Formats: sequence, structure tokens, C-alpha cells
Amino acid sequence: MTQKTLPMLAAMIGLATSYSYADSPLNIGFIVPNPVGEVGWDHELDRGRQMMEAHFGDQISVTAVDSVGEGPDATRMMNRMAAQGADMIFLGSFGHMNDGILLAKRNENLAVIHAGGYLTGERFATYAPRHYQASYLCGMAAGYVAEDAELGIIAAFPLPEVIGMMNAYVLGAQSVNPAINNVQVVWLNSWFDPARNRSAAEALISGGVDVLYSLFPGTPAAISAAEENGVYAVATLSDNSQFAPTKHLCAGQTHFGAIYINYVNSVMNGNFAAGDTFAGIAEDAMEVAGLSPDLTDNQRNAILAKQDEIRAGTFEPFTGPITDNSGDEVVTRGVRLTIGDIKGMNFLVQGLDTTLPN
Repeated sequence: MTQKTLPMLAAMIGLATSYSYADSPLNIGFIVPNPVGEVGWDHELDRGRQMMEAHFGDQISVTAVDSVGEGPDATRMMNRMAAQGADMIFLGSFGHMNDGILLAKRNENLAVIHAGGYLTGERFATYAPRHYQASYLCGMAAGYVAEDAELGIIAAFPLPEVIGMMNAYVLGAQSVNPAINNVQVVWLNSWFDPARNRSAAEALISGGVDVLYSLFPGTPAAISAAEENGVYAVATLSDNSQFAPTKHLCAGQTHFGAIYINYVNSVMNGNFAAGDTFAGIAEDAMEVAGLSPDLTDNQRNAILAKQDEIRAGTFEPFTGPITDNSGDEVVTRGVRLTIGDIKGMNFLVQGLDTTLPN
């Protein structure tokens, strides 16, 4: 993480509300939806928390709770933290959003920061990494090694964030291997289900995929299955090389720590902003990691060069022309999708063999 990250993220957050903080230590509640494992969403949320605590030391006091899924348990936990005097609460699941907004409305001295949502409100901010940027780069890696041009994706939910990652992955693969088409997709409709994650992986592997992309299941089960079956694997959120020492192809490595540090600083400085942070490679919140040694030097260099272009702002994965999987042009040549377009994405690119629910 570089020193440029914090001011860059500060600029992204926007105008401040009237919320201010004057006492020390700052009391922070931190809720993670699933068990904190060795990789994945919950692991990276918690790793970001640890970075935040290391940065501020005794200036903050953090109460962290994991395995608090969406629903009544999460509502009770966030209400309890607020009642016990939390100044900030970090919510780690999409399903925590609506109750988090209500909590912020009821507590005028509480800042609520939510991961991965699409709503903001008074004293309620949201943040998300630009996962799709690393997905494009890992798609390039997949395109390079897919000898039979067969890719398979295990996807959590048909939400815009997940759709954007799938789309960018396929676009990246097609950029180096135009034969990529009919990409198979299995929808888990779960953020964390190791058994179904593995069975979905085995089904796709039996179907003959060259590369398996495990997109947000929060478990290394699919990556391990790929290793056992001699199939390349691409991971979301964390470098999963330890679970696939010979077949780990690429990962989109997320860094939440700088985002958290910036939000805490904004509360301490009295300029907390109830807006949206969308941070990617340029802000050091995302990078490609765990590239396979099976990639040639030229292939690896091409992926890293494209990452540098994204960092510099000279390349954006969602730049037209882009055609959807029904054959319609959805982005015209030279046009870049806006943040709103990306965060509300509701189409599948040409090459994805699946549909979205009505």
C-alpha cells in the first residue's frame, strides 16, 4: 500500500456531513457475515480491520464479530453495538444495507459504513472495490491458457457487482483469445457454501472447462477441486495459491485497509462523508496476484502492462464496442461506462452462456 492511497480515497468520498468526533478512543463496531477463513470476502474484510487497528493503535477501540449473517441476528448485533456507544459501525454484507440505513437515521452521532451496497444516506456511506478491473486481467490469463477455449464460472448471485466481474473476465479473455465463447456459468445463490461450491466446480470440470473462475463463494473449495483435477483456477478477493500450488492461475487481490483508515480519519477529523467510495487499482485497493509460472514471460508482462494502463487511467475494461449475449451492441465504440452504469450493470456480454432473472 502506498502513501498516495489515503488522499486519493479522501477525494473520492465527497462532501462532508455535519457529523464530528472529538473524544478518544473512537469506538468501532465491525460485523462480518461469515466465519473468517484463510481467503475470501470475510478474510479480506478482517485483514482490512487488522490493518486499521495497527494504523491507529490505542486511538480506536474495535469490537469485531464474525458469522453474523443477513437477517435478524445482524439487526440485533448492530443495534446492540450502537446502544453500547459505538461511534462507527462497519457492515460487511450486502444484506446489512437496509437495516444499516435505518440505524444511521436513528443515531445522529453514529457513522455507518457498508460494504458493497448501492444506497447512501445521512451518516450512511458505502464502499466497494473495483473487482472488475482485476477480473479483466485474470480473464487475460485464462484466455492465454485455455487451449480448448472452454471457461467455467461459479457465481454467487446475479447482482450488478458479480455481473460486472463476469463480464470483465470474459472481455479480458476474449481480448487475447477471440475463440472464447459459450462460457458456462453455475449460479450458487449463496455467498458461502463450501459443499455446493465444490460440487459446482466438479460439475464444470466434468463438462471439460480449461479454467475455473470461483467468483465470490468465500471458500477455497472450488480452487482445491481444480487443483485435484488438474484444471487451472482463478480466484476472487484473495490469492489462493496455497490451495492450488500447481494450478492457481490468477487472483484479484483486494485491499480494504486503506479504505477503512480513510473513513476513520474522516470521523476523527469531523468531516465524515455519507457518500460512495469505489476504489480500484489506481487507489491500491485492488491488484492482480498469484500469477501462474505456467504463463510465459510475454503473457505475464502483457497482464502487468495492462494493469499499469488501468492504474494510469489510459485503459478501462468497459469501453465500447461491447455486445451483449443476445447480439445487441450495448456500449458503442469509444464510450466508457460511467460508475453508475458499472454499479447498475444488468447485461451479460457476448460469450456468457447464461441468463439473468427477470
